[in-house]
Amino acid sequence: MESDQTVLCQLLAVDLSDYCYRVCSRCERVLPGDNNKCVFSSASSLCKFCQSNEPKLLYRILMSVVTDTSVKTVICFDRAATVLFGCSADEFFHFTKLNPKAASMVNQVFDGEMLRMTLTRPRNLNAQHMRVTSVVPLRSGFQPAIVTLRQLCCTQSASLGGGLFYNK
Repeated sequence: MESDQTVLCQLLAVDLSDYCYRVCSRCERVLPGDNNKCVFSSASSLCKFCQSNEPKLLYRILMSVVTDTSVKTVICFDRAATVLFGCSADEFFHFTKLNPKAASMVNQVFDGEMLRMTLTRPRNLNAQHMRVTSVVPLRSGFQPAIVTLRQLCCTQSASLGGGLFYNK
């Protein structure tokens, strides 16, 4: 297979069990500690390179997609994932903290979504999955996940007689 491959595919599933990692907000180097789970830990948030104490989260999402010939597991990093989610990993992390069911609803939101993806081989020879370098939703009415999740969470909250879960 060549280095870049553009495919038309359907999104089958998104794994959000470990969907982001912490980096320095200045130099974007990966911060150590906590196996880089989506947790802000003050103990390990000091960047050893630029001495910044301001971490941020970036996306790292495993997705299963089906093309006309095969089913593939691909990995989607921050730039491409932001197209699908419509917000930063920090914002999505805080949204799911306020709305715990939102993360489990992502698969329902993306179920069957048709996409055009550009896939590349990983530079690291130990990596297992193709990288998504570009993603374009093909449905004209596509809405990023955060938009749909906000609508669903607000609708469910209102039907239960509560206030808004998240107001932005």
